[in-house]
Amino acid sequence: MVATAVASSFFPVPSPSGDAKPSKYGGVSASLGGIKSKSASSGALQVNTNAQAPPKIIVPPVGLTTSMETLKNEDVVSSPAPRTFINQLPDWSMLLAAITTMFLAAEKQWMMLDWKPKRPDMLIDPFSIGRIVQDGLVFRQNFSIRSYEIGADRTASIETLMNHLQETALNHVKTAGLLGDGFGATPEMSKRNLIWVVTRMQILVDRYPTWGDVVQVDTWVSASGKNGMRRDWLVRDAKTGETLARASSVWVMMNKVTRRLSKIPEEVRGEIEPYFLTSDPVVNEDSRKLPKIDDNTADYICKSLAPRWNDLDVNQHVNNVKYISWILDSAPPPILESHELAGITLEYRRECGRDSKLQSLTAVSDTGIGNLGNPGEAECQHLLRLEDGAEIVRGRTEWRPKYANNFGIMGQIPVESA
Repeated sequence: MVATAVASSFFPVPSPSGDAKPSKYGGVSASLGGIKSKSASSGALQVNTNAQAPPKIIVPPVGLTTSMETLKNEDVVSSPAPRTFINQLPDWSMLLAAITTMFLAAEKQWMMLDWKPKRPDMLIDPFSIGRIVQDGLVFRQNFSIRSYEIGADRTASIETLMNHLQETALNHVKTAGLLGDGFGATPEMSKRNLIWVVTRMQILVDRYPTWGDVVQVDTWVSASGKNGMRRDWLVRDAKTGETLARASSVWVMMNKVTRRLSKIPEEVRGEIEPYFLTSDPVVNEDSRKLPKIDDNTADYICKSLAPRWNDLDVNQHVNNVKYISWILDSAPPPILESHELAGITLEYRRECGRDSKLQSLTAVSDTGIGNLGNPGEAECQHLLRLEDGAEIVRGRTEWRPKYANNFGIMGQIPVESA
């Protein structure tokens, strides 16, 4: 009833006096304000008045003309206010309210695009892919460690850090305007069906970030021999500047049609050389040879490994990060429980396709692993191979006790991350 009353106040309803309808007996039925009229069975018109009516109404003989004159006289007494231009206007307040709501929603979306943190420890660069710094030769990007990127130790995994390294490398090429049709390939590389493939990767982790931390990743490229390119990464805590991890890698070109290695064409060299930074590797190369292990020398073997569809990249070979997961599948459980990965060195021998079947082999170099009283550091040798024996990746991992770099009390989340 309230809604009806409000609506009627803004949208006047025509008076029923002009809509009087003849009854089936020839009389007229009408309801005006406090006046009610109805047709009687005798054919006479009976009128009942409730307010502002003459004390006595003389009803003339039944007739259409007489009845209409009577109603006209009564209408003069109780007729509503005359219609004007003002009281016939629609409810403009509803339209203004809708327009205001639309403007407020648009302003909120614009503020989100121009969002800035209120605290210095919050994510600094939330909606950007990063930026070029240091004379246009270094690419920098921030990442917030998500809850689904941490493991049982409440720290980010090595796979998470590897994904950050790969993301910054691709965004570096994109931001520099060198991204062609391929996965990190330049326009001249795309014309020649060339792609980048990694041959060696070395990573050192000083401390793993935890949930809520913001890491800052810097990456740059340098020349490596005549037909190679070196890419380095430096991972730091965005709030404190503490170095968390360092990584260095060597890349060469391969024809994605013939799957054979290729020299760097001069046209491609002209594209990438302006972005080369003359610097030493951020990680001192471990020149120790990676030994080959087999069923006799391996302590742990994990078989029947197979890539899934989402393990492939756009170049139709297994993503580099997946190799690390397969290598760690055969790592000794006592080491995984009491130690954390401090460093890893990988040598890629050949690519792995979607129909490959693999085996992961691990040989532990030191003994006494799992002795919590004196855990010490450990080292393992790894081999990832096809079932026919062809080598995919050789690797070495270095492990340190988990308590070496743990913050506070085990299981406690830092205040900044809560």
